[in-house]
Amino acid sequence: MTKLTRILLVEDHFLARMALTSVLSMQPGLQIVGQAVDGEQGIAMYREFLPDIVLLDLRLPRMSGFEVLATIRKEFPHARCIVLSSYQGSEDIYRALRGGALGYLTKDASGDEVLNAIQAVGRDLRYIPSAVLNRLAERIPATDLTPREAEVLTCITRGRSNREIAEELGIAEKTVRIHVSAVLDKVGARDRTQATIFALQRGLVHLDEA
Repeated sequence: MTKLTRILLVEDHFLARMALTSVLSMQPGLQIVGQAVDGEQGIAMYREFLPDIVLLDLRLPRMSGFEVLATIRKEFPHARCIVLSSYQGSEDIYRALRGGALGYLTKDASGDEVLNAIQAVGRDLRYIPSAVLNRLAERIPATDLTPREAEVLTCITRGRSNREIAEELGIAEKTVRIHVSAVLDKVGARDRTQATIFALQRGLVHLDEA
């Protein structure tokens, strides 16, 4: 028997919730295990059902989607969340990705795009549409990296720790720290999330490789 992907919807708008339910319920491999209408209910339902994926609205009553994301990820570090938003502002996108969201969709996304995001995130891959990446481009300047720095950036994008990068590349962890610092400086990133955005935006790492 094929394992179902269990999904929790956290969305306060009735029509948006019904639209998502309509799309997801038609897919034989997906199961909606809960529908929360505010942030506190979303956290409670996550604890109760432990879903495979959360579709999370950013604008929620009682708690923001950012707070919900932070709470869930703190308690369940491997939680897979896809953010849904009516906004395409670069700061919202950045905050969601920095908070641990693996996917970011605007609410005008097609049903196929929602399903593609679920499929990717279900495999622990990121799903960020090109239109969303384009909104982030202004935050990250163009730059030149050495071949080794490019390798380190690829590892960063895949979520590797310094120790894991050292093992993968066969270099000392101290050397990795030097390369990471150089990469962040060259791409003008203040942290690994911004560096990841740079790699994806410039096409250095593709989403199916990240």
